[in-house]
Amino acid sequence: MRVKPRDRFSSMVALSPAMVSAFAESVGDTNPVHHDPEFAASTRYKRPIASGTHTSALLLALTASHFSKGGAMVGLEFWLKFRRPVYADEQIVLEWLVVKVTPNHKLKGDVVELRGRIKGQDGHTALGAKGRVLVTNHL
Repeated sequence: MRVKPRDRFSSMVALSPAMVSAFAESVGDTNPVHHDPEFAASTRYKRPIASGTHTSALLLALTASHFSKGGAMVGLEFWLKFRRPVYADEQIVLEWLVVKVTPNHKLKGDVVELRGRIKGQDGHTALGAKGRVLVTNHL
């Protein structure tokens, strides 16, 4: 797979309260703001929200699914900034932009620097991200 600066890739995900609750439960997150609509209504959010673990996993998984179409990918590092909640009933857009591609002969591939985000259905950024991945033909 040939990766170039300014390449973009994205995906849309429609969350549901059942999906958000199931994910939180599967990773041991018992915070009631992810599971209990009555509790969530009493919080600053007013309704259930997805866990940061869930939203960041969706965004990072997009890198793996995108780059593994034409080879293999290994995550090297990611940074995340949570800007606003993602609601359990929200449709979100996951987006990545390739910022820089550096061949790395020792790792037998390209180190790809990325900037990403999750946009809520209001168009505002809910999560900002940066990352570096290795795109290679050989794991």
